[in-house]
Amino acid sequence: MHFKGLDLNLLVALDLLLAERSITRASERLHLSQSAMSSALGRLRSYFDDELLVQTGRNMVPTALAEALAAPVREVLLKIDSTVRTRPQFEAATSTRHFKLLMSDYVSTVLLANLLPRLEREAPGVSLDLLPYADSHWEMLERGSADFLFIPSQYLRGEHPWEVLFEDEFVGVVWSGNALVGAQLTLEQYMALGHVAVRFGNLRAPTTVDSFFDNLGHHRRIDVVAADFNSTTRMVIGTHRIATVQRRLACYYATYLPLRVLELPMNMPRLCEIIAWHGFRTNDPGSVWLRRMMADAMRDAAPASP
Repeated sequence: MHFKGLDLNLLVALDLLLAERSITRASERLHLSQSAMSSALGRLRSYFDDELLVQTGRNMVPTALAEALAAPVREVLLKIDSTVRTRPQFEAATSTRHFKLLMSDYVSTVLLANLLPRLEREAPGVSLDLLPYADSHWEMLERGSADFLFIPSQYLRGEHPWEVLFEDEFVGVVWSGNALVGAQLTLEQYMALGHVAVRFGNLRAPTTVDSFFDNLGHHRRIDVVAADFNSTTRMVIGTHRIATVQRRLACYYATYLPLRVLELPMNMPRLCEIIAWHGFRTNDPGSVWLRRMMADAMRDAAPASP
């Protein structure tokens, strides 16, 4: 289909070229040959009378016009996708909808334990794709690569609609055989112990816990840095180390592993986990239904006592 002389199929190619900045990677994502993608880029250059992407060393760099086009083109494609996929009604029992959820392993553990049984009963054809955290998680939501993003409220951005999914608090987790720690944990004990911490992405971004202690002026002795929250609980077993994790996660693993859950000797702010989505999904019946299902699942999943 053409619009004012432009083959609209080329907008899909342009979107991927600007996202990947590579003919090879863009062609792989669109399942085209490299020659076909090069041809598409040539036609786009001819239409816009601009190079759009310029080879600089091993990289392709967008021109000023290309950078100006990136957001509007992505928005147009998302609007089309939302319009095509939206139905007047959503029948959960017969739907085969596929949702992409961008979340930490902590959220997937505490949410899916209650959500998945509900989905199997009420929507057996609905499937979920759990995407791991990346340094570009907001960009993934903006591009429509994820339907929902789950993130602590302090990292919220204002350009997308969101709602609170649940709240939690932090506790300490130690091996049940750790004789250095009794029933109560003092600040001196806490700071003297070796810690298992978690950092995300290639940038190894600090977490809420890291930020809290940085602001407090206390420096923990971090012996091990894990790539996900779930690993921190397992890494204290057989050691005298401690992990500072969310209560819901700690109580979940204390049911299966030789762990003790301890109250922290300082008052850490509560964690507020939010769910965000692209504005184009706000009135989509399927998205509304899944948001309600997730909220119900967390409402019925009160954290156990340590």
